[in-house]
Amino acid sequence: MVTEVAQHTAQGPLAQEFVQFAVEVGALRFGEFRTKAGRLSPYFFNAGLFDDGERLGRLAQFYARRILDSGIAFDMLFGPAYKGIPLGAAVAVELARQGRNVPFAYNRKEAKDHGEGGSLVGAPLQGRVLIIDDVISAGTAVRESIALIRAAGAVPHGVALALDRQEKATENGADVDYSAVQYVRSRLGLQVVTIARLADLLHYLGQDGAAREHRQRVQAYRDRYGVEEDGPSSAR
Repeated sequence: MVTEVAQHTAQGPLAQEFVQFAVEVGALRFGEFRTKAGRLSPYFFNAGLFDDGERLGRLAQFYARRILDSGIAFDMLFGPAYKGIPLGAAVAVELARQGRNVPFAYNRKEAKDHGEGGSLVGAPLQGRVLIIDDVISAGTAVRESIALIRAAGAVPHGVALALDRQEKATENGADVDYSAVQYVRSRLGLQVVTIARLADLLHYLGQDGAAREHRQRVQAYRDRYGVEEDGPSSAR
């Protein structure tokens, strides 16, 4: 069981900038959406909607700023198929622009049986690997990435995410008292860096007049499915 101290405060300006940006471009939407766990969520985040060069570039800036500010140690990036591929590539470019040039690799869903073959593309996996993804729902992609990274002789060290939904994971169709992010930290042993969390979204909804109408429904969802948290998004 994961034991954590409740701290439901917002993280700061970077998280608020990101939430506002995600709402403005439509990557963060409000309404009624069914999650992978079968819940009806009042909001939905889809990183695939950062769908032009300017949006993807700015998203990469948020990732890079959070990663560098966190102080997490890493030697290269890994983007799990499919959304992690453009995310990882864009973050690698932005990190290089900010003076931190690191190798980047990704995987195919199906191994290639011609040419160079295999399921891995890009730089050889080695050293401490930071996985880049959008959100974690069940941790499946992370576990698959860990297996690939370890099989190549490298060390899966951390995960960088755009949004932590801070809600209970499910096992065998039942809610558990920890989130997918907490599972990755405590059970899989990886550090996790997130640009923003549900707490940051709630703070934004309380401050923005146009979006304030959604706050009550999001808070009710948080009250029903939320988990206890142990602090901000920095790696730990």
